[in-house]
Amino acid sequence: MNLLMYGAGSIGRGFIGPLFAQAGYEAVFVDVDRRIIGALNSRRAYRYTVVTREKFYDVEVFGVRGVDGTDEAAVIDEIASCDIMATSLGASALQKVAPVIARGFSQRMQKSGQPLNLLICENLKDSAHTLRGWLERALPEDGRALLKEKCGLVEAAIGRMVPAAPENAGDPLHITVEEYGFLPVDKDAFVCNPPDIPMLVPYSPFSFYEERKLYLHNMGHAVCAYLGMLCGFETIAEAIANSAVRLLTQSAMTESAAMLSVKYKIPFPQIFDHAEDLLMRFGNAALGDTCERVGRDPMRKIAAGDRLAGALCQCAAHGIRPVYIALGYAAALRDLTGDAVRAGEIARDTGKLGEGQAKLAAELFMLLDSPMPGILEQAERIKKKLRGDIV
Repeated sequence: MNLLMYGAGSIGRGFIGPLFAQAGYEAVFVDVDRRIIGALNSRRAYRYTVVTREKFYDVEVFGVRGVDGTDEAAVIDEIASCDIMATSLGASALQKVAPVIARGFSQRMQKSGQPLNLLICENLKDSAHTLRGWLERALPEDGRALLKEKCGLVEAAIGRMVPAAPENAGDPLHITVEEYGFLPVDKDAFVCNPPDIPMLVPYSPFSFYEERKLYLHNMGHAVCAYLGMLCGFETIAEAIANSAVRLLTQSAMTESAAMLSVKYKIPFPQIFDHAEDLLMRFGNAALGDTCERVGRDPMRKIAAGDRLAGALCQCAAHGIRPVYIALGYAAALRDLTGDAVRAGEIARDTGKLGEGQAKLAAELFMLLDSPMPGILEQAERIKKKLRGDIV
């Protein structure tokens, strides 16, 4: 059995490939980085390092090989014959290779007619719908019908934190990861039964895990990063070690956890346990994850439906007052511009925030020149005013 892993980057080598390799699959990596592909084919194995706050240890991954992503004929052959496929490329790269995936699927239908399940391991909301559209545009009408019948586009929630390897690393295959290793996937999207892989978690409705990843994990990570940058911290671990940043980040995650509990009728303690575990994982200094990396591309992160604006709107829709998420949103705006008027325009036009949410973000934006303890105090006052008296 083999897994075709389209993308041999941090998630491919640091999570998905090892998950299947350790279950007895051959992990076949497709990438355009010929240094990585050459090393995979010459060694047929690689090592990655798992780091916790207390220890680190190495894991060897055996039974691997590489395919040059610029050799479209070879990639198409692999798609036609693999047992299961996964992608971790980034949205723009995934769109570019969608026609290649479509041709591989067509060849598969001609040769064997065997169904293809494809795990979409991307930070892309509604990724299955989006990828299906790209594939359909590259297929003839009869191919689109087969795609619907015989291709399972399975969304996955990537919870493992895997910082990008340094560009000057001596070993092109070595990577450092955290210990967390569960992979929730959309149970209902498989064409046939999900594979029996340890740590693979098929779940329905998958939208819960999708939103928990985006609106709890990604949102909390972003809030920590933007507040950390305001304070001049370089790493996420340094930022979360600051008492004010930690409390503000935790409070934003508590708001989102409350929303998810109400929306999906899941007990709040179960979701909050995950939030507390994330906070502890953010503090893993051995990962060396930077605020700059986590906060990169703020315009995308504040866009409508994404981690910050999406969490804001979902909280408001479910009766939660998202003051601390709004503070993180304001900090992301500050990373983009120091001009309050421009910040308000971005919140309305890009974030699609409602009038009340945009007003709250603008009010918090004006606080961000204060020291962090002062920002915390003002945010607490705003929250108390919105909440009113508590019996």
